[in-house]
Amino acid sequence: MPQGAASNLLFQGSDWNFETLARTYDAIETIAIDELGLDVYPNQLEIISSEQMLDAYSSVGMPLMYQHWSFGKRFVFEDHLYRRGRRGLAYELVINSNPCITYLMEENTMAMQALVTAHAAFGHNHFFKNNYLFRQWTDASAILNYMDFAKKYIAKCEERHGTAAVESILDSAHALMDQGVFRYRRPPRLSSEKERERTRERLEYEEQTYSDLWRTLPPSSENSDPSEVERDVTERKKALNLPEENLLYFLEKTSLILEPWQREILRIVRVIAQYFYPQRQTKVMNEGCATYVHYTIMNRLFDRGQISEGAMLEVLQSHTNVVFQPAFDDPRFPGLNPYALGFAMMQEIERICVDPTPEDRDWFPEIAGTGNWRETLLDAWANHRDESFILQYLSPSLIRKFRLFLLTDEADDNFCEVASIHNERGYEAIRTALARSYDIGANQPDIQVMDVDLLGDRHLRLQHNVKNGVLLEEDSRDDTLRHVRHLWGYDVSIAGVDSETGETLYECTTADLSGE
Repeated sequence: MPQGAASNLLFQGSDWNFETLARTYDAIETIAIDELGLDVYPNQLEIISSEQMLDAYSSVGMPLMYQHWSFGKRFVFEDHLYRRGRRGLAYELVINSNPCITYLMEENTMAMQALVTAHAAFGHNHFFKNNYLFRQWTDASAILNYMDFAKKYIAKCEERHGTAAVESILDSAHALMDQGVFRYRRPPRLSSEKERERTRERLEYEEQTYSDLWRTLPPSSENSDPSEVERDVTERKKALNLPEENLLYFLEKTSLILEPWQREILRIVRVIAQYFYPQRQTKVMNEGCATYVHYTIMNRLFDRGQISEGAMLEVLQSHTNVVFQPAFDDPRFPGLNPYALGFAMMQEIERICVDPTPEDRDWFPEIAGTGNWRETLLDAWANHRDESFILQYLSPSLIRKFRLFLLTDEADDNFCEVASIHNERGYEAIRTALARSYDIGANQPDIQVMDVDLLGDRHLRLQHNVKNGVLLEEDSRDDTLRHVRHLWGYDVSIAGVDSETGETLYECTTADLSGE
């Protein structure tokens, strides 16, 4: 480092204080906004201890969360691994809210505080604010107020109805969270103050008008006319907006046995599930964006003489650990590391825009050699999810770098076939297959409410649209059906139907399960 450059350093050594944090934050913000063109929510940085970080782990990373036994169980599990040195803690935790809340570990060195500030307070923050999935499905300005309402409401329910009764509803609701989201149509926005006031008024009205007599309604007589029965079924489905993809929403609105406070708890769990849904679809992009941002910012700080060589070596060591991709035969291999794949794709886009090869010009004629890597990255972060991002931007050179190839594994064969290798046709097939593996809609069970006769036997009928012959695991399926029955109050059945042929592959009902 040139003589006299030490006076430009933002910090020296590993110790930090709030003045150092503020000075470093300002320098990072200048690069993020002026050079990278990021657009972020206002930031709120909070320093927490390792125990507070463990507590945040257990409550799915939310700063305000209701109580449930499963959170305590996870806290004990994570704490046990941490104390025995078998698992480290994240250096930071970031909340998709407005303002964007970033938790920094007090044990971090100053170099790590700078890195995670760039990573979370600007990388993740920009992605949360600008990606179309987050803009469409979540309201960052309302989530903290809503979680405050949810925590107080469930605590009030525990006082009025008992902890056991509340936990019983939460247990069943949590079991159905994956089937408690809207995938194909936009849900209502999170509650504002005015909406929460309407919610309180609605609950008070329902509590006054709720009648247990609904449980005793006699079943309607069977109709022997098939055409009339079919017409009644069609009209019933139309009236109930069936089929319905969001199981929690259907139970909240339609169950005849739930009391008003129980319906509101279902709604709370459903809103939280919807809040996290975009994050499950953008893991590679979100982490890739944040990792690329922190790597670029920290290198710029070093180039400008604002951090020392020692600090930069510490940053690079941590960065290298984050983007490490174990080989397939490594005991640590967990699949593709989203940090590694995402960061590599961001760097690849920059390279293609600045220094393309003839191959790049063939595959990416719109961006190759334009030099507009900032605009290309900002556009990609705003308008893609993992599936479409990989399908659009995974390059042949990156496929070779990660040594990707495509295997075909048929259930009836006792061997695997290498279906695609590193040639032009193979690159297309590999990219398509990898993109499909990140499509939640294709990889999660598609279970929908198909029919229920509210004036008859009230039997709730679900349908699992089976893709590629993949059936539900029986024990998990049966346990989940019991949770649905608990919230519905009457028999529940599920039929597995092949999505291509329409053939019924299996049927199961709670009436046949042991213990029913």
